[in-house]
Amino acid sequence: MRRPWRLGLAVALVFAFLYLPIGWLALASFNDSARVSRITGFSTRWYAALAEDERVLSALGLTLRLALASAAVCVLLGTLAAFGLRKAFRGRAVWTVLLSLPLVVPEVVMGVSLLAFCVKLAGLPLGFGALLAAHVAFSLSFVVVVVRARLAGMDPRLEEAAADLGADPFTAFRTVTWPLVAPAVAAGAAFAFLLSFDDVVISSYLGDAGSTTLPVFVYGQASKRGISPEIVALSTAMVALSAVLLLAGVAVASWRARRAGGRITLV
Repeated sequence: MRRPWRLGLAVALVFAFLYLPIGWLALASFNDSARVSRITGFSTRWYAALAEDERVLSALGLTLRLALASAAVCVLLGTLAAFGLRKAFRGRAVWTVLLSLPLVVPEVVMGVSLLAFCVKLAGLPLGFGALLAAHVAFSLSFVVVVVRARLAGMDPRLEEAAADLGADPFTAFRTVTWPLVAPAVAAGAAFAFLLSFDDVVISSYLGDAGSTTLPVFVYGQASKRGISPEIVALSTAMVALSAVLLLAGVAVASWRARRAGGRITLV
């Protein structure tokens, strides 16, 4: 620690490596020129063109509906599975491993297997239904892991104390268990939503011509036409939306911590 400037320099280099490309992307989205590599002036015409592009709006609407539906199903099933795995029973270790496998399976393998199962075996046509089933399949594990971690850190004596004070099981769950586990459920929902919203590989296998998600659309346009200013503007808007959601989450967590009389620490 005699040379703290070295640590600061290393941190600055890491942040520059992470955020300079994003900063350049945001700067190029306001470029008046159609060439991304040359800045000629300030203009918002690419955002205006983006707002008038029916293909982008259609892909965005489909992606939001898919992500919301996937998050809702994952939260319901994942929370129930986490509570079910809370108690010890024969075979719990096997079920835990099976629920954790999608976390380590490559996306390409997941995409091929889900395509074979949903379309060939289950008979689902390519489109929203197959996409929803696939997104739930690879997002469910994240919800289970997050909620299980919160349940493992809970003191069971709190629920026992509620029962000793005369609370029935539903009242104890509503007043004691749910307030403690709700932040983990919200975090799992956020994971499921973002995983579905950002997915490219699996969605490219199970989508058809009328169900192209926004990330697949961006990838397809970039691979066919190169990095156009409109795609740069769209990418910047997606990054800005993610940043706003992150700041909103931090603000809500800080507000909850102040109400509880504590302090939030970001690590």
